[in-house]
Amino acid sequence: MAELAVLEDPKVRAVNLRHGDDHGVNLGELRALAKRLKKQPELVPELWRTGDTAARLLAILICRPKSFSREQLDVMLRSARVPKVHDWLINYVVKKSPHAEALRREWLLDPDPVIASGGWALTAERVVKAPEGLDLAELLDVIEAEMKEAPDRLQWSMNNCLAQLGIAHAEFRARAIDLGERLEVLKDYPTPANCTSPFAPVWIREMVRRQSAGHP
Repeated sequence: MAELAVLEDPKVRAVNLRHGDDHGVNLGELRALAKRLKKQPELVPELWRTGDTAARLLAILICRPKSFSREQLDVMLRSARVPKVHDWLINYVVKKSPHAEALRREWLLDPDPVIASGGWALTAERVVKAPEGLDLAELLDVIEAEMKEAPDRLQWSMNNCLAQLGIAHAEFRARAIDLGERLEVLKDYPTPANCTSPFAPVWIREMVRRQSAGHP
């Protein structure tokens, strides 16, 4: 914690706070610290219990994802209200856990939109990597009915799932683009000139174009 305090930068904190992330540690320096510490699962619970955002991000980097029980991951996600902690926990830990599918099903139905957004993030992963057993048409039905009015974090995850579905599955691409056009979610999202818009129709078309051109 003393090392993290030394790394605290008020300018970094000011930028992060605009995204809802209450920490001031440069992520490159945080990763360097994690690389030096290597995997230390015994330290993870202590760091997590501090409630400090930088400490929790460090805990995620030095943990062993497969060591957590389903119940532990559920409790951790419910306490991870900071966007960066939530995203890293899903992407760096839960996706690598043997409990990912069970948690995906559970979280999708959770009444808390932040928890439900974790379920949609895991669903987007399956849409791309393991779609067998998913009803993709039904997913589009739910997105059509609920995404427009969903709270921000949930809406973002549902939109990501919509885009990934359109990119990865040509047979649903036209419907995914049409849904995006009609719902207009993130249509006016401010996007730097060198980045792809998160507006699903633009995102889908651009990624398909890159794939057809042989680009990643």
